[in-house]
Amino acid sequence: MSQNQVPEIIQGRTNVFEDLGFAPEEALNLKIRADLMLTIKHFIQTKGWTQKQAAVFFGETQPRISDLMNGDIERFSIDKLVIMIAKAGMDIRVEVNIKAA
Repeated sequence: MSQNQVPEIIQGRTNVFEDLGFAPEEALNLKIRADLMLTIKHFIQTKGWTQKQAAVFFGETQPRISDLMNGDIERFSIDKLVIMIAKAGMDIRVEVNIKAA
């Protein structure tokens, strides 16, 4: 591409994991985990905690909190993240939209 050419911009979907080629079911699972992880990360940052302090609060190890802070999504299940959200005193609301056939 030359300097004068404008790159083509393609509008993504609402789930970046689908854009990356994951199957719809897996993309949804990854998006849910990513959203929960970002919420917990924000909670820890808002508290101004070190990873060690967060580990004590959540009953986890410091390396596990490091995984969370670094977005290592494969190391966390939705169940584990929901437990951590509950320990933080936050509520989770689940909304399911039924698509017309």
